[in-house]
Amino acid sequence: DLVANKVTEAVDLTKDAVQDSVEKTKSVVTSTVSTALDAALSQAVAGGVESVLGMSEDLVDHYLPMTEEELGKLATTVQGFGVASVEEQKRQQSYFVRLGSLSGRVRHRAYQQSLAKLQGFRHRTQDSLSRLQLAIKLIESVKQEVGQKLLEGQEKLHRLWVDWSLTQPKGNQVRTARQPEVEPRTLAMLRILTQQLQPAYESLKLSIHGLPSSIQDAVCQATRHIHKLHSSFSRAVSFRDLSRSTLARSQERVAEARRSLDVLFEYVTHNAPLNWIVGPFRAIAKV
Repeated sequence: DLVANKVTEAVDLTKDAVQDSVEKTKSVVTSTVSTALDAALSQAVAGGVESVLGMSEDLVDHYLPMTEEELGKLATTVQGFGVASVEEQKRQQSYFVRLGSLSGRVRHRAYQQSLAKLQGFRHRTQDSLSRLQLAIKLIESVKQEVGQKLLEGQEKLHRLWVDWSLTQPKGNQVRTARQPEVEPRTLAMLRILTQQLQPAYESLKLSIHGLPSSIQDAVCQATRHIHKLHSSFSRAVSFRDLSRSTLARSQERVAEARRSLDVLFEYVTHNAPLNWIVGPFRAIAKV
């Protein structure tokens, strides 16, 4: 019995020691694994952020190419005087600094690209409005002239149609060329011109939200003028159907449509009206 009791006590002590050792080992292992997982997770997050920022910068360069200003700065950069490489700068910059830099680049390039698109739109639209204005002026002249001056006016209208048709797709050329005389051919040209201007002004009207109300009102008014011009020329069969007052109002409407574009472009050139995101970003402390 004595021997059996001693053996039992020894076994119990051994079990307790082993259990305690196991618990301590589990605690150490768990702590080590947790630390390793935290480090791995931090590395993964940092790597993911770095990858996302790098991809974002590549996408910016692809979809919003460098502006002339940036290209000029890049061309005049002095090499070999301790200037860190782009990759080195990326490694040294924090996430929030890079994100702020990225947003600034996006804002600048998007603004420049939008301005260039608006300038192209203005150039094309003003060209159409100029043809429209000249055609109306020549119609007014032809309606008042006789003899040689009448023939000269009709010849000017013909040359205007020829110049315009060279800028048009084949369908529009055929549609107007089918008209054997100057008057119906000119009216067909005016109908097509005003028809093309309608969706252009409608699209412009939808894209200027956020600008001053005076500019929005001017563009909306110009859009209505274009619709009225198209309606007037669509009803006319000959120049006789266009009264002097109708032609005078048409000239005013074209002039106002041109003026609205000039005011819009002038404002956007000297102001950044779009609601861009702002930077640089800052980290927000946890509560």
